[in-house]
Amino acid sequence: MSEFVYSQKPIPIERGEGVYLYAEDGTEYLDFGASYAVSPVGHCHPEVVSAVEEQAAELLFVHASYPTESRDSLYEKLATVAPSGLENVWLCNSGTEANEAALKFARSATGNSKIVAAKRGFHGRTMGSLSVTWKPKYRAPFEPLVDDVEFVTYGDEDELADVVDDETAAVILEPVQGEGGVNPATKDYLQTARELTTDSGAALVFDEIQTGLGRTGSLWACEHAGVTPDILTTAKGLASGLPIGATLCADWIAEDAGSHGSTFSGSPVVSAAAEATLSVLVDENLPAHAAEMGEYLQSELHAANLPVRDVRGHGLMVGIEVKRGANRVVKELALSHGILALPAGRSVLRLLPPLTVETEHLDAVVDALSDVLGETQ
Repeated sequence: MSEFVYSQKPIPIERGEGVYLYAEDGTEYLDFGASYAVSPVGHCHPEVVSAVEEQAAELLFVHASYPTESRDSLYEKLATVAPSGLENVWLCNSGTEANEAALKFARSATGNSKIVAAKRGFHGRTMGSLSVTWKPKYRAPFEPLVDDVEFVTYGDEDELADVVDDETAAVILEPVQGEGGVNPATKDYLQTARELTTDSGAALVFDEIQTGLGRTGSLWACEHAGVTPDILTTAKGLASGLPIGATLCADWIAEDAGSHGSTFSGSPVVSAAAEATLSVLVDENLPAHAAEMGEYLQSELHAANLPVRDVRGHGLMVGIEVKRGANRVVKELALSHGILALPAGRSVLRLLPPLTVETEHLDAVVDALSDVLGETQ
């Protein structure tokens, strides 16, 4: 049992289908982010399930040094959907591993060590990724961490300009901070980060582990600002819940990335699931659907005149800043209304539903929030 790591929720989940999860007792739950955005095409999408079953019957695993059809197909698909110039792909098993690779590649390619990261940013729990994660509660038990990291105020262009110099290896940013409270960066801020890193020779790293794959209404959140990084990381829903991460790199990074590897990099079954997931995202035009549904959701939340401080986000990555007790709101939504959501800190409710949601699902959430927030705020 892992109670010492995870606090157990009193909802034993048995199966999932589309935007719903079902408990062992048959109770239906509308999933608005309970698994941290790992089901962009919905739970158990038939095309993903079929791809996994077919691949599992042929080959479960072989090391990445041996070419396989499913892995090669995923490489090709990722290169096709990546922002232009990021066709080099390294596969791993999680988002934090993808960020570890990004930091290593940036240091190797530039020959520098300083990493600039943002306050309120979250990039993972392994030692390197944790070193560029700001929140003390995550960092303190494991210090000392990797050194030569400087934190700047997210969104402050002048402060960023003050610290990025010719000794900087990388600037790592989330285009929308997730764990930090669903805080979108402005277009100007991301463009400034691009200009500063280009001028200094540093790598610009965008952590799109939560914002990517159509979540914000575009396949990649950086596309809203018209900014292409040198390294982009993705994970979460890339294989519809199977463990995977990917680090996408520009040529100049890949050419001097240094020695790196992973036993389970791009396993055949997970690669098949990821290729199928990407195909569904593109073929069903889910990023555009996420943009439409996200606009509708925010409009309805504002129209409901909820007793909240703010509603913000992009697409189907929405944060609702409540006056107190985000965890309490999450609990009430689940137990009283059958809706699973997430906190983002103490005061922000985070909504990250599958991108296949429709207006009736969004209406149910708005109605539930009107009821719960009327009682708790």
